[in-house]
Amino acid sequence: MSAASPAATPAFLREKETPTACLALADGQVFWGRGFGATGRTVGELCFNTAMTGYQEVMTDPSYADQIVAFTFPHIGNTGVNGEDMETGAPVALGMVTRMDPTDPSSWRAMGPLSDWLAEIGRIGIAGIDTRRLTRLIRDAGMPHAALCHDPAGDIDADALIAMARGWNGIEDADLAAEVTCDAPYAWEAGRWSWPGGYAPDPETRHRVVAIDYGAKRNILRCLTDAGCDVTVVPARTSAEDILALRPDGIFLTNGPGDPAATGDHAVPTIRALIDADLPVFGVCLGHQLLATALGGRTKKMKFGHHGANHPVRDNETGKVEITSMNHGFTVDEDSLPETVVQTHVSLFDGSNCGLRDANRPLFSVQYHPEASPGPKDSFYLFERFARNIERVKSEGK
Repeated sequence: MSAASPAATPAFLREKETPTACLALADGQVFWGRGFGATGRTVGELCFNTAMTGYQEVMTDPSYADQIVAFTFPHIGNTGVNGEDMETGAPVALGMVTRMDPTDPSSWRAMGPLSDWLAEIGRIGIAGIDTRRLTRLIRDAGMPHAALCHDPAGDIDADALIAMARGWNGIEDADLAAEVTCDAPYAWEAGRWSWPGGYAPDPETRHRVVAIDYGAKRNILRCLTDAGCDVTVVPARTSAEDILALRPDGIFLTNGPGDPAATGDHAVPTIRALIDADLPVFGVCLGHQLLATALGGRTKKMKFGHHGANHPVRDNETGKVEITSMNHGFTVDEDSLPETVVQTHVSLFDGSNCGLRDANRPLFSVQYHPEASPGPKDSFYLFERFARNIERVKSEGK
């Protein structure tokens, strides 16, 4: 085990026990801790998330592909895990960093503890980290490349982990949507969760909607269903011709990971063709960035991104403030938007763009996740707006 500076090693580890996990950054900084979940090594981009719960949804959100997530809230694990809170069918985030060991589950919905679940899905956790220090580091220097290792015997080569982090290519220029998208089209039926039946289909679907899957979260699809949409999900590289052959009333552009410029190479021409077909379009997160690009805007990498469930966003057109959930490392450059595109929402943390609409066509999108319910229902109106846009276009075509 390579030596680490005392500042990077918690006092309880220096005094009492041998570290069984290590987080190493590309700049050479090393953080020792206790491992949980799966064993082995992984490498990716390190970000921090400020949400106080929802860790299972975070770890299964496709937008976190190729990322290791450091949670600022210390008590991770207290609600356990269950079979209903998965945002996709497979794990996506590479690893988890926490201040304290995962706590025992204390929830009537829990089906098991967090650590066991991470081991089952092959994801590494490290506890005992000074997450305040780590968060300040990311805030000041940006999201670093990092390698994470868990070995119960403590046989860890920190220098090799640093080399892994330095050798990783990073997320910029990466079309990660191609890695997390579905393999084939499928129909979605379930609506939002409610007591006591859980997720149930909405029998009153009125609009045919095609959702282009750049890394879709399940709860987005549920919210579309609740808004009266009969949803068909298609892979990210589905052509405009094949989408139009499904005779959609509207197009939804999902969230997803990676560099929007890289995904845009194949996505933007398709989106432009769908816009030219006079279809209403609604985008979220990566879908927002791709719509902005299709309308003539540009995106740029953020220093440390927005990751959490407590982000205030102002609706410029109503003056209302929404508490939103966010997960993005790129943002739309508001100065690049053409005059025909209206900036509808802005972050109250840093003033960055959080929403847009076309002034002349039924096209709009938001950077945040309206389905994630941190408000808890502050942003559900966006799905209803999409449905109203579809209804208006259908009525005008009669």
